[in-house]
Amino acid sequence: VAHSVAQPVQAALTSAATFTVGAAFPLIVSLLVPAGTIAWTVSIAGLVGLAALGAVGARAGGAGIIKPTLRVVFRGAMAMIATALIGSVVGRAV
Repeated sequence: VAHSVAQPVQAALTSAATFTVGAAFPLIVSLLVPAGTIAWTVSIAGLVGLAALGAVGARAGGAGIIKPTLRVVFRGAMAMIATALIGSVVGRAV
């Protein structure tokens, strides 16, 4: 059994890069679409970005692609729905 040594700096840098790429995609989309469609298009772009990064992460980790990608997209969608519901309860757009 091969043992690996934790590499926290590499993990932190990878996480920061992934977060930056993941945030940039919906932000760019929001700049390119009409104002009336921003909420839906940014949500969809966010889920597409999550799917792409989920697939890349699964591949990098040596896992299958379908299940991890679906899991990431599902959880991302649930987080978006929860955020929208909380915003509607408190009367604020989030």
